[in-house]
Amino acid sequence: MARVKRGTTVKQKHNKILARAKGYLGRHHSTYRAAREKTEKAGQYAYRDRRVKKREFRGLWIVRINAAVRNNGLTYSQFMNGLRKAGVALDRKVLAEMAFVGDENFTKLIDTAKRFIGGDKK
Repeated sequence: MARVKRGTTVKQKHNKILARAKGYLGRHHSTYRAAREKTEKAGQYAYRDRRVKKREFRGLWIVRINAAVRNNGLTYSQFMNGLRKAGVALDRKVLAEMAFVGDENFTKLIDTAKRFIGGDKK
C-alpha cells in the first residue's frame, strides 16, 4: 500500500485555525496549540451569547420603556396592561425605540393605556 503524506492537509487545517485566531494577543495568534484552545473557547462563548443577547436586549427595552413611562405617572406593568386591554399590539422593541427617540405617538400610547387601566373600556 502506498504511503500517505499528510503535510498539505495538516498545514491547511492549522492555517484555518490560525486565521480564526488572527488578532488574539500573545502566542495565541501564532501557535497552533494555543490558537486551537482559544478558538474553541471563543466558539463556545459565541454559541452561548447568541442566546444571551436576546435576553439582554429584552431587558434593555423594558428599562427604556419603564423610564419613559414613569415620567408620565405610570409603571411599566401598568402601561403594558393598559396597552393589552386597549388591543395595541406593538412589541417591546418598537415601544423602546419610540420611547428612546421621544416620539409624540408614544405619548399618545401612554394616554391610551391610562384610559384602559381603570377598567375594560372596549
